Amino acid sequence: MRSSRRCTRNGCPRQAVATLTYVYNESTAVVGPLAAFAEPHTYDLCEPHARSLTAPRGWEVVRHEGEFEPPPPTTDDLVALAEAVREAARPVAPRPPEGSPDSAPSTSSTGRRGHLRVIPPSH
Repeated sequence: MRSSRRCTRNGCPRQAVATLTYVYNESTAVVGPLAAFAEPHTYDLCEPHARSLTAPRGWEVVRHEGEFEPPPPTTDDLVALAEAVREAARPVAPRPPEGSPDSAPSTSSTGRRGHLRVIPPSH
């Protein structure tokens, strides 16, 4: 599992590996490694967008020269993975065979599936 932070460019589904920050008083755009936390006024970028970023005329782009690497897994990612594995491993109650007395249709007016309930329309 990796960070769930995605590139902030419209329509880009890639994972973010860099952070863009603007230094307005110096007319500079700084592209560096992905920040530990998403901050207001910064932008997370995937590698192609981080490498191809251009700035307006008169601005300077300061770009990290090394490789942009995806962040390592966080404990939140590992906990989410463990919960998903536990959920998938839960045994499912067997259904009674068709035609058995236990398989008779319920006379209840509501049905239940997981956390959702089906409520019939009122007459």
